[in-house]
Amino acid sequence: MRPNLPNSISIFRIAMIPLFMVFALADIPGGDIVALCIFVIASVSDFIDGFLARRWHQTTVLGAFLDPLADKLLVIAALLCLVQFGDGSGRGHLSAWIAMVIIARELAVSGLRMISAVENVVISASSLGKVKTFGQMFTLAALLITPRLFKWEWTLGGHHVTWYLVVIMLVLTVVSGIEYFVRAWQSLRGSTGPDGKRISVESEGE
Repeated sequence: MRPNLPNSISIFRIAMIPLFMVFALADIPGGDIVALCIFVIASVSDFIDGFLARRWHQTTVLGAFLDPLADKLLVIAALLCLVQFGDGSGRGHLSAWIAMVIIARELAVSGLRMISAVENVVISASSLGKVKTFGQMFTLAALLITPRLFKWEWTLGGHHVTWYLVVIMLVLTVVSGIEYFVRAWQSLRGSTGPDGKRISVESEGE
């Protein structure tokens, strides 16, 4: 199966992940800036490939697999880097339990997507899911560049400003996951699948 342009962008996003981790983790002068640029480019490409696929009517089974895979790999890569930063490197970091909650949510939703596809159920992307995606990308980017741009002395109520971003990200992740499961359960209960066609769950902003 030859990938179209939207699918090629997803493949490009996956290929950028190892490069992102090298610059994020290696002791390279200015590596955090390069890693941030790669992360932002990869994040923006997520919206571009989905937009092009819909606009050009190029949604495919391959794209339905690659797009969410690229998103989750990028998020997991950033989470792992931030957890490792907690080793005293002085950079922004994230608690392992928060990373685990986010990863568990993403994997659970991926599993639900596969079940829904088998049952011929389409679960459209929700506005909350799209806000969650943006919140995750923005917060992870902010943590990646701390303390270079987000200085440690920037506190509010006794907490660093990124602490509030992490709380918002965590709430959006959990609440949007619950919403997704509720909507999926309602759809699956009413699903009969009379035409026998295999339809993938819409992935963007899940």
